[in-house]
Amino acid sequence: MANVINWFEVPASDIDRAVKFYCTIFGYESMQKMNFGGFEMAFFPAEQGSLGGALCKGSSYKPAQEGVTIYFNANPDLSAALSKVETAGGQIILPKRIITEEYGYMAVIIDTEGNKVALHSQN
Repeated sequence: MANVINWFEVPASDIDRAVKFYCTIFGYESMQKMNFGGFEMAFFPAEQGSLGGALCKGSSYKPAQEGVTIYFNANPDLSAALSKVETAGGQIILPKRIITEEYGYMAVIIDTEGNKVALHSQN
């Protein structure tokens, strides 16, 4: 069975600020940016054939703390990314906690754009 999710988009009011935030907390060197005639996208790094997503700025994209929550892969230990959230301009709203030994750990943050997202890792 294929993944239930094929693609995701995270709204951004300021695409450069959002790119800086995610590059800082996850240690990305950069995110490829493109303009699609009316909206901007910055792509999260992904291996060929894997699930991907992007930051998106445009009139139809509104940052939100309600609705669907995306869990970003923060393996091997989400503590590394979480330790950079506040200095990068975000907010921790649920500190690292165990889900179960089998499913690992999670934390919930607000990014610089006002989106509620989660971090997940096995440790």
